[in-house]
Amino acid sequence: MGTTIQIQTEGMHCIGAYLAQPQDRAKGGVVVVQEIFGVNAHIRSLVDRFAGHGYTAIAPAFFDHVETGVELAYDPAAYAKGRALVAEVGFDRAIADVASAAESIRSAGRIGVVGYCWGGTVALLAAIRLGLPAVSCYGARNLPFLGERPRAPVQFHFGERDASIPPEAVAKHRAALPEMEIYTYPADHAFLRDCDPAHYDAPSAQLAWQRTLAFLDRHLATNAP
Repeated sequence: MGTTIQIQTEGMHCIGAYLAQPQDRAKGGVVVVQEIFGVNAHIRSLVDRFAGHGYTAIAPAFFDHVETGVELAYDPAAYAKGRALVAEVGFDRAIADVASAAESIRSAGRIGVVGYCWGGTVALLAAIRLGLPAVSCYGARNLPFLGERPRAPVQFHFGERDASIPPEAVAKHRAALPEMEIYTYPADHAFLRDCDPAHYDAPSAQLAWQRTLAFLDRHLATNAP
């Protein structure tokens, strides 16, 4: 189990973050980037899982810039509030927060980023602008940034039944970033969200998780100091 801490971001402002440590010496560090629902139980469980696989993991609470302690469910009202919050936070501030979170766990070794949905696009931007290896899971807002070159490896995961990321959008990723790992699954959006039966797809989620861990081990653990 992890703990909630405070991290300092740009402008001397502090936000919350959920942090989990591995039992033994860390193989590296992972910044886990939330969906539009805040650092809720699902995101905290992912942080704990990464820690269980040997990584110091942290999920910064971006929404603390606007409203503290936001944890949303998956109903229509939550979707509307989450979209409004991410619009107010914006990508620039989110990337600055990722940089602050990465710095807060720098002692773990090399740092990577794993993001989901909105966080999937934040993860891509972390590779582009911060040079951090990143795993982008069903980032529906990626397309405007495909013209920018990542400065670190990126692994992408998409659901083949995801209406928000149709096949032509995935094809644009392959055309723009042919050197990157791009995987598709017979699943809908948010297929890794195991607390949400409407979206979760166990076989796809298990395979994507295995590929994510393998990516992190290649780019973080094998090069750790």
